[in-house]
Amino acid sequence: MMNLVDDSLHTQQRVAQARHAGERWLAAFESALNSRDLAQIGDLFHQDCHWRDILAFTWDLSAAEGRENVAAGLAAAQASTAARQFHLPPGRKPPKQTRRLGRECIEVIFEFTTAVGRGAGIIRLSDDDGAMKAWLLSTALEELEGFAEKVGDNRPTGAAYSRNFGGNNWEDIRQKATAYDDHEPTVLVIGGAQAGLSIAARLNQLGVDTLVVEQWPRIGDSWRKRYHSLALHNSIHLNHLPYMDFPPTWPKYIPKGMLGNWFEFYADAMEINCWTDTEFAGGSWDETAKNWTATLKRGDGSERVVRPRHLVFANGVSSYPMIPELPGLNDFKGEVIHSEGFDSGASWTGKRALVLGTGSSANDIALDLHSHGVKTTLIQRGSTTVVSIDPSAKLNEAIWDEGPPLEDCDLIVASATPALIVQAYKQVVQRMLELDHEMIKGLKGIGFKYDIGEDETGHQMKYFRRGGGYNLDAGSSALMIKGELGLLQNDRIDRFTSDGVLLKDGSKIPTDLIVLATGYYPQKELVHRALGDEIAERIGPVWGIGDDGELNNMFRRTPQEGLWFIAGGLAQCRINSKYLALQIKAMELGLLESLEI
Repeated sequence: MMNLVDDSLHTQQRVAQARHAGERWLAAFESALNSRDLAQIGDLFHQDCHWRDILAFTWDLSAAEGRENVAAGLAAAQASTAARQFHLPPGRKPPKQTRRLGRECIEVIFEFTTAVGRGAGIIRLSDDDGAMKAWLLSTALEELEGFAEKVGDNRPTGAAYSRNFGGNNWEDIRQKATAYDDHEPTVLVIGGAQAGLSIAARLNQLGVDTLVVEQWPRIGDSWRKRYHSLALHNSIHLNHLPYMDFPPTWPKYIPKGMLGNWFEFYADAMEINCWTDTEFAGGSWDETAKNWTATLKRGDGSERVVRPRHLVFANGVSSYPMIPELPGLNDFKGEVIHSEGFDSGASWTGKRALVLGTGSSANDIALDLHSHGVKTTLIQRGSTTVVSIDPSAKLNEAIWDEGPPLEDCDLIVASATPALIVQAYKQVVQRMLELDHEMIKGLKGIGFKYDIGEDETGHQMKYFRRGGGYNLDAGSSALMIKGELGLLQNDRIDRFTSDGVLLKDGSKIPTDLIVLATGYYPQKELVHRALGDEIAERIGPVWGIGDDGELNNMFRRTPQEGLWFIAGGLAQCRINSKYLALQIKAMELGLLESLEI
């Protein structure tokens, strides 16, 4: 009993010490910031420190490394930012002693005020010659003054809600808002999955009129219509959409049908204006009027032109399916399907299939085919990173595993600079190699070409850099190692034939089905086709890592006025939709200007 009391007192002391250290540092930081003295600011940081800013000081997603650069950036921005009232807020994760990136530190969540709103951030403090100094500072704009999200105590009342729409009931209000018979949407969002719904929900709460268009007949079909066995590859607790958590009774890895149904329910519950069965056919920017002329093709064959001020592409990291030129493929008499069009292996029971590719989609499809009694072989074209979903891929969920509130976990994740993200993934990959040792050894033993990324950062940086090249393994690797799934190296193939493939050694592999899990063109191809070559060339790459370490043109202003992009997994969309919505709202308020080209 005494040990429990001692442990409790020790914990309380550690929390108090962490809180005191955080409060002292923030007080000194505010004083130094107000002085705008480089030496005074710099003295609060380690020499090898990092600063991550999201809109609060720079109106951008930006990072700085090193004491001199961080101090100079903060001092220069403070004149317009007017950051003040740094404090430890109630209700958020309290300061604590922890370990991040191999460094013992005190981690503190704080809030502050700027000239335009409210911000939040994180400091990580550690000893430097007897003084507690920061090796990480993050600052993020959370709210614009006078335009708080309509949530919690700020939510509308039923009576006020009705009065704002001429006393009509809720059904009439929603029908009128969605029809756009007498007004134009301020924002047009293309895509009604996690990215489009997240940004639309955020904009709604900021009072920005938003229309989402989805080419499928129902919201959620972009997931429902994918291959039958698909489920999310990461845990449910990090995948919530903004404002609304998944039910606590749901499975850890959500099946695609459940997710699709949730998206449809979410769109209705969050009062998101959606036009389904509607294709974005193209658009052009009117420099004089400062809006887009966007043509929408409706499912009934009609067309509608809308003129939003902002266009948000929210239809994924990729665009159109990529069909490679393969010698002899046109001679094949069986069925050829791109992975995008694959549903289920049920109709192929007892037959033979070749799956071209060894990424996640290829392996999931191979598992589905195998489960239906299809003799299946994967064709490997290039080296692939393979990671077990559990336990290895789960290592990247560590912050969210620490527990709620979700908002604080998201802030911690968003605080990492590009350089620290690379460091973190390198460390995690070394642990993954230990956990997956036997699987990796077995794959190499059957001739599988395996890698851990160009700089040993594993599958996560491959995802950010190229959107593929890895497999989050759901069991196919064990089947390959045991020989229950075949593996064929592409460089052994001479050409495809009418009934399968001819190998360079003269032997043949007959097949009935070829699935091309060969990926997609990058998002820029969609921009080319939808908005024209001039705009596509002006903005440059979409997704992939840019010179500043950030994702190209994602979640931030682009070189084309009024054009925005959001994509990624559910957590990535939830986190970044907040900051994208704030930028659009700030532009509508005249607080933020478009980029100078």
